[in-house]
Amino acid sequence: MNVTPDSFSGDGLGSDPGAAARAARAAEAEGADLVDIGAESSRPGAPELDPAEELRRLMPSLEAVRAATSLPVSVDTYHASVADAALAAGADAINDIHGLRHDAAMAGVVARHGAALIAMHNQRGRPHRETMADIAAGFAATLALAGTAGVPRSRIILDPGFGFGWKPEQNLEMVRRLAELGSFELPLLLGPSRKSTIGFILGLPVDQRVEGTAALVALGIAGGADIVRVHDVRAMARVVSVSDATVRAHWRHEAPATVPVVLALGSNLGTAPGTCAAPSPSSKRAA
Repeated sequence: MNVTPDSFSGDGLGSDPGAAARAARAAEAEGADLVDIGAESSRPGAPELDPAEELRRLMPSLEAVRAATSLPVSVDTYHASVADAALAAGADAINDIHGLRHDAAMAGVVARHGAALIAMHNQRGRPHRETMADIAAGFAATLALAGTAGVPRSRIILDPGFGFGWKPEQNLEMVRRLAELGSFELPLLLGPSRKSTIGFILGLPVDQRVEGTAALVALGIAGGADIVRVHDVRAMARVVSVSDATVRAHWRHEAPATVPVVLALGSNLGTAPGTCAAPSPSSKRAA
């Protein structure tokens, strides 16, 4: 949920708490398990917000969402002061796109609040060596910072950073080799929704990338993703359900109970199959 005026995906809600509350209720009804709120666009080239401005945008919508839904809420920020205020206001988790490596105080804030942490590896501005090795090195640096600050590993989710400093072919390699990150033995989040890599492949604008997103979500789950961050909740919840059922033999909903049915094929007119067949419009039979 982007409470920004400049979201890359075209779904920014601006500073309208009512719209944020309605969007949260709709997302819950459509199958979301968690709401992620961000007040600063993370699109390539977007300017960094002053934390005071980020808070001005964020807090009214966070409070409205917290009141509108029982779902867990994460806040997408890399500023420790914003995270501190958001957690004090009822957020459950911090989603840091710099994996604790931008603001030295962030790890301590997360630890002090006992919050969950979604820590992303961000390749922007970093030299590229080898895709999975770069992600692994980023994760290791994040986990070292978290450990020093006292953030329990049991409260950490890792995100390899689809779309953050990678070429399209590297993003696809990330998804193809996602299972390799299972060595960290932590939950993995993947966020390919509507990203430019899909547009590069299909030659389609942001608002026409649902099917491409669905393909990457399904492939990501097959590779070990535990959480997917998406815009199109209803469609992607269905993709997730079928992917989970296939990969993990997990059903979101219980199958309906089976009811035994006895069908007696008895008749004193003609044959049993003939009696069960639908009569032709021209046939007439007395009861």
